[in-house]
Amino acid sequence: MLHIKHLTLTRGPHPLLTDLNLSVQAGEIVTLAGVSGSGKSTLLNWMIGDLDPAFTATGELWLNEQRLDGLPIEQRRLGLLFQDDLLFAHLSVGQNLAFALPSAFSKKQERRGHIEQTLSDMGLAGFHDRDPATLSGGQRARVSLMRTLLSQPQALLLDEPFSKLDAALRTQFRALVFEQIERQRIPTLLVTHDPADVPPGGRVIEISDWQDNPV
Repeated sequence: MLHIKHLTLTRGPHPLLTDLNLSVQAGEIVTLAGVSGSGKSTLLNWMIGDLDPAFTATGELWLNEQRLDGLPIEQRRLGLLFQDDLLFAHLSVGQNLAFALPSAFSKKQERRGHIEQTLSDMGLAGFHDRDPATLSGGQRARVSLMRTLLSQPQALLLDEPFSKLDAALRTQFRALVFEQIERQRIPTLLVTHDPADVPPGGRVIEISDWQDNPV
């Protein structure tokens, strides 16, 4: 379970968010809604440990009974999926995925086998040695998702991950992401401005509920 406890974000003397409290259950996708500039991305930056120095924060972040807000980025076990796929252009598809594998996969043959099985499971069998530049937008999105999941995150943060896909791909990729989250029981916070991105029956939180002066 993912918990934010009594988070207040300020910029100078001006509060951006005040006393935010939020819990996300295993396998649940909570959608955080709000207009541009309302603090959604700043909140995610605080969660991953990359808050802009212009902001200050008080509050606590907990994941599975471990406090995270004092830990460095690499120890937080939070997966982040952006609207851009951010694949490394100089690496093959398989090398991009290998970059995310935990150190437990130490043998080269074991690593390749695991990556090729994951590609097959995602409908991309035979893509291990492909150049990312040869992939379609939907294929790049799937590889980006795979890279995030292969890192074995204990929680996911989704920052407008569907916004750059066309309508048909967006529907397909959204369903794939939600299926993986439910199957792996990952607590997930989704930032979006599109109501169509909200999972059926999913909980929607308005960020303005924690603003003294909503934008």
